[in-house]
Formats: sequence, structure tokens, C-alpha cells
Amino acid sequence: MAKSDTSKASALNEKEGIKAPDTLSSASAKAIKSKRQKQPSVPYLVKGITEGNITALSRAITLVESTNPKHSEKANKIVTSCLPHANKSIRVGITGVPGVGKSTFIEALGKYLTDNTKKVAILAVDPSSSINKGSILGDKTRMEDLVKEPNAFIRPSASRDSLGGVARNTREAIILCEAAGYNVILIETVGVGQSETMVHSMVDFFLLLKIAGAGDELQGIKRGIIEMADAIVINKSDGENIRNAHIAKVEFSRALHLYPPKESGWQPKVLTASAIENTGIGAVSKMIDQYISLAKEQGFFSAKRNNQNTFWLQTTIQQYLHDSFFKNKNISVALQQEIELLKSGKTTPFNAAKKLLKSYNEQT
Repeated sequence: MAKSDTSKASALNEKEGIKAPDTLSSASAKAIKSKRQKQPSVPYLVKGITEGNITALSRAITLVESTNPKHSEKANKIVTSCLPHANKSIRVGITGVPGVGKSTFIEALGKYLTDNTKKVAILAVDPSSSINKGSILGDKTRMEDLVKEPNAFIRPSASRDSLGGVARNTREAIILCEAAGYNVILIETVGVGQSETMVHSMVDFFLLLKIAGAGDELQGIKRGIIEMADAIVINKSDGENIRNAHIAKVEFSRALHLYPPKESGWQPKVLTASAIENTGIGAVSKMIDQYISLAKEQGFFSAKRNNQNTFWLQTTIQQYLHDSFFKNKNISVALQQEIELLKSGKTTPFNAAKKLLKSYNEQT
């Protein structure tokens, strides 16, 4: 009987001894998790960026775009380390109303530049993307040919709650792209609101895209965007639209002569092009080169860069003070109290502001 009991016990133990496959082991899972959590160091990313590694560049820009304070601190160190390698590109802003063919034009221009030994980075400025968490460059499928180019880098815009946040991201992304060896930076703006003004303040050359026969010629003049433009390109100048494009070119050329001369001494030009048929793209590129040569000869190029840096220094300070003030918990409580006093007519906006600012200064 004892022998029989032992036999039964060993039969049960045999099933319990079956081991799980190695791929499911806790040790393997732990190792994989550890590797995923490991973040590259600042020196590692800086080295990768300066060697033209796109993965390192993308990861660094992601850190720049992050709202995590630890990521921001790391991003600042990376950008600072990359500064000695930056400021060697030509920065071109491109704007136009939706439907003007910006993405197609940018792809055609980018392809032309890469075919002529240039390294091109394309960035997007789209503050409205914070509404739908999207991007004006989407998933890059709108630039199918250019995205395959080894000398092209396309970065869709990240969603941010403020234009200031988008601007800071873009400014720092420009520095990183320049450090990675991209000598032409194309910045696409959504073409609405204040985004054109912001892009204009961070580029060397500002290009306005228009289309003929869409009734938007006069609108462009009213909006005042033409005043900022260094050139206007009438896009979609192909097929039956060629005649309308040439008429629009004459009209815009006349309009440009009504504006005061630019400080650079450059007379803005009007060209026609067709991104679909790839005509006029080379002429646009040569025109930009002519402008840059003139601006450098006149000393305007470096002076403009210095003015832009000063402007963004002041803007960044204003943004920081704004965020610091309104994110202060004590100020948030006091602000609501002052608003209630305003509603009841017991204080004025100016006295309330002075009181809140005094309280903030005492805390800091």
C-alpha cells in the first residue's frame, strides 16, 4: 500500500514540473522593459545629431516638444550643445491659404534642392493642430517622393496649446536640424491667424504662395501678408490656368511697387510655377539664392538674425513670466477673488492687477 501511495504522489509532481517557455520568462520580460525605459544620454544624442543621424535628431526634437520638465531640461542641454554647429543654413518660410498647394510646392522645391546636393529639413508651424491633435504635414504621406530622399528630413508639427509653445519648438528644432547638417530649412505655416507673423520672425526669406482666378488676390493685399513677403509665387500655373497666372503676376507686381522699399534693398519679385508639372521651381530656388547673396553683401543677413534672436529672447521671457504667474496656485486663488470684486464693482482692473503683481513679486 505504501508503494502505491508513493507512485501516485510522483505522478502528480511530474505535471507541476513543466516550465514556461523562455520567451515568457519574467527575466526576459524584465530585460526588455529595462531596455525600453533606458533613455539615451545628452552626449549620445548630440554626437548622433552632429553626425547626421536622423533617429537622434528625431528623438531630440521629441524632447524639445515634450511638456515634461525633465525632458525640457535635457532638451535645453542638447540645444545648447548643438549651438556651435548651428546657424549655417538658409531658413525659408512658406505660407499661403489652404488649397494653394503648399505641400505639393514644398515637395517639388525640396526635391529640386536635394537633387542639387542640398540637405533639406521641412518643419511645420500649426498652432491650430492643438484642436484636433493633428498636423498640417499629417503622417508625411502628402510628400511621398521627398520622404524617400536620404538628404531630406520632414517633421510634422506637434500639438501645443499656444502659438508661443509652437514657436519655441520650431526655433529649437531649427537649431537641431542645422547642427545635423541641413543647409536649407523650409518652414511651412498653416496660413491663418498669427502664424505667418511668427514664421516671418524666424526666417531669412519669406515666400507667399498664391493661386490665380480664385478671387483671393485682393484678400491677400487686405490681410497685409504681402508686406512681409520677399517674393510671391503664383502656384498652379498650368493647363488652362496659365493665362490667369500671368495676369495675376502683373497685378501683384504692380501692387508690390506701392509698398515702401525693404530695409535689405531687395525688391520683392513675383514668379509663376507649377508644382504638379515641376515648372518654375528652379527659378524660385535661384531667386532665393540671389536674395541671400544681396542680404549678405549689404550686411542685412546677420543684422536680421541678431534682431530675431533679440526678439525671441524678449518673447521667451514674456512667455515664461506669463506661465509662471498664472500657474502659481496662490495667484490663481487671489485672481478669482479679484474677479469677484470686479463683478461687484469694488475694485478696478488696474488696482486688481497691481495687487496681484505685488503679491506675486513678494512670493518670488
